[in-house]
Amino acid sequence: MFQVHPLPAETFSHLSGLSEAERTEKNIQVHISDGRFPCRVSLADAPEGARVFLLNYEHQPNQTPYRSRHAIFVMEGAQESHPEPGTIPASISSRLLSVRAFNKRHDIIDAEVIDGKEVAGLLPAYFARPEVNYVHLHYAGRGCYAAKVTRAP
Repeated sequence: MFQVHPLPAETFSHLSGLSEAERTEKNIQVHISDGRFPCRVSLADAPEGARVFLLNYEHQPNQTPYRSRHAIFVMEGAQESHPEPGTIPASISSRLLSVRAFNKRHDIIDAEVIDGKEVAGLLPAYFARPEVNYVHLHYAGRGCYAAKVTRAP
């Protein structure tokens, strides 16, 4: 069994209070959703008309050649969504994904590009391997980080 994790809402709660100059200085853009902006906190597509922030986020902070950061969307006022173990949110399963399995040293030990509808079947196979510690999901089209997945408790 696996568990998909949102990014913590508290990490982004200050974004609404930033001035336009502060956002510009931090390279944070504001967009109005057309219904296809996947929020990494709510793990849902931001509804049409919602205000979303586009910012750079370090999703792989560990000291490894795979250390990485990339663009993410966070909806203004987003509430964390905690999916049931073994389930994939529609904002993830509806897109082409790059799935990257990491070991405890934070090295990629396996990776695939798959239709998001297939990820729920792939994750149990990855977690059946004892050397897999966690998995990162990325939206393959633009390479943006989607979510972290761990073994469910």
